[in-house]
Amino acid sequence: MAEVLTKASLVSSWRRGDGQQQYHHHRRVPKSCSLVSGVGKFPSLKLKSQIVRSSSSSSEFQGKKLVLHGNRGIPVRLNSRLRPSTGPQMNLRIGKVQKWWEKGLQPNMREVTSAEDLVESLLNAGDKLVVVDFFSPGCGGCKALHPKICQLAEMNPDVQFLQVNYEEHKSMCYSLNVHVLPFFRFYRGAHGRLCSFSCTNATIKKFKDALAKHTPDRCSLGPTKGLEEKELLALSANKDLSFTYSPKPLQPAHAPTNEEFSTKNAPASCSGSLPLASLTLNSEVFKERTLITSGR
Repeated sequence: MAEVLTKASLVSSWRRGDGQQQYHHHRRVPKSCSLVSGVGKFPSLKLKSQIVRSSSSSSEFQGKKLVLHGNRGIPVRLNSRLRPSTGPQMNLRIGKVQKWWEKGLQPNMREVTSAEDLVESLLNAGDKLVVVDFFSPGCGGCKALHPKICQLAEMNPDVQFLQVNYEEHKSMCYSLNVHVLPFFRFYRGAHGRLCSFSCTNATIKKFKDALAKHTPDRCSLGPTKGLEEKELLALSANKDLSFTYSPKPLQPAHAPTNEEFSTKNAPASCSGSLPLASLTLNSEVFKERTLITSGR
């Protein structure tokens, strides 16, 4: 019994000592606590704020060594990773912006993709008027003139407008002798090229006059001509282009038959009456001859 009482007294004294030890241990936290962090030691102000916050929950440790984890920096990094970046969004927005030569295009306007595409487009146009527009993305005059060309294309839906990008088809433009921009060429049916000229925003009247002159419907006799023979040969001779063209064989001259030759060289028929002038001339010649003979 005595041993039980002594043990109970020891337990009660240990609890009182434990409370004091826990209290003193809590007061000694600033000196003995160690920080475990993935980024390093925190400044003194952050350390104090960490200790003050942990004072309310210190009773739960029951005298164990208090270890503070400085993880305040980690959520920031996680947030920065989880936060959607604005870089790809800006790239997508920039990619969707239309280029200036793509704005305001009408259904009768399209861009040429190759030399073969240009040749076939002209041949398939038939009697329709085709305007070929040579431009460059870095040409200020082309950019200023483009909105007016789109307006004229809208006003003339029966006219086909073909755009040729000089930067993408330099070799083809050299073969077609295009050395100034902006540059235009008009084509129609069997007539082939009607006119070619260069104009700017200040001289747009030249383009309007040519459009008004060649816009009326006309029926051309014969197949559609398109590009000229020398232009087709220049395109096929250009090694940078995948375009082939075989010149048409020359047709021999038509030799006249015997019947045509005989009818051509046959004397005129005497069934018809001769003109009055020829009769008087013959009578005068006859009189002169009679006078000469009588004089002899």
